[in-house]
Amino acid sequence: MKILIIGSKDRYDIFDPEIEVKKNAELVFAGRGTPDDTLLAAGADADVLFADAISPVSRYLIENMPQLKLINSEGVAYDRIDLAAAKEHGIYVCNNKGCNAGAVAEHTVFLMLGLLRNAVEGQEAVLAGNQIRMKERRMAEGIIELSECSVGLYGFGDIAKATAKRLAAFGCKVYYTARSRKDAETEKEYNVTWLSPDELIRTCDFISLHTDVNPGTRGLVDSSFLSKMRTGAMLVNTSRGELVDNQALREALLSGRIAGFAADTIAPEPVTADNPLVALPPEIMKKVFYSPHLGGITAGTFKRAHRMMWENAARIEAGEMPQNRVF
Repeated sequence: MKILIIGSKDRYDIFDPEIEVKKNAELVFAGRGTPDDTLLAAGADADVLFADAISPVSRYLIENMPQLKLINSEGVAYDRIDLAAAKEHGIYVCNNKGCNAGAVAEHTVFLMLGLLRNAVEGQEAVLAGNQIRMKERRMAEGIIELSECSVGLYGFGDIAKATAKRLAAFGCKVYYTARSRKDAETEKEYNVTWLSPDELIRTCDFISLHTDVNPGTRGLVDSSFLSKMRTGAMLVNTSRGELVDNQALREALLSGRIAGFAADTIAPEPVTADNPLVALPPEIMKKVFYSPHLGGITAGTFKRAHRMMWENAARIEAGEMPQNRVF
């Protein structure tokens, strides 16, 4: 079996499991951003393609790999894979569903706390010798505890469920909205209450995005969405940057329409210094808290993901159907 891998060889060396299928597999590595023709020159005859979650897998690439049977995202996201082309050629597309749920849930709570406690501004104040000045200002303004906040989970997949579990420990009121309401047993298990999308947006202190990117959700957080958020509410995005209309969110921050924004993912990636959500005035920078898309890239996530991928490769070699199929 030949496997073409778009991604860091170092990650595979560190996190790959000991599994029988690896022993006889021919592995060809290519870095993220490698042109399609270079990929084909090295691995046009590959049976399996493992792809970094933000690397494009184009129709051209798929159509010129005649032996390809499986494309497996290294992560949970698969929106950069040409699904229509894969389907037309009878190629399985799989992801590593759930592998990063706990890690991203932890990070979501971290971003909420960072906004409430002005984490970046606080560190800067200490380093500049202004600790007491900021402390006195924050006491006068009033610091809100996470336990006092209502949190609305927009989407209710694996990560949202893991987030709900963690928020329960803080004593938050947690609400959710999704394509369909869950049964009473599930709501009780995760200590969540259903709200319609509009009710969720209008009601909650935090709106936390946990939905996938598709034609119906791309640019979901637009001026209309933001206008419905209650005064003083904050937005958190640990899902995908493409869910957000950057210019609309920028205007909402500048106008004070929302009180804060925290994100682990901003589109497009790689994020540049002139991005509308990055090139903000100093007074607005106090209202944002960003991390470099590392919420789901823990060692535990990669160990789980790589095991899933190699187990799928073993299934393909055995003529079996892989798990976590997108279709």
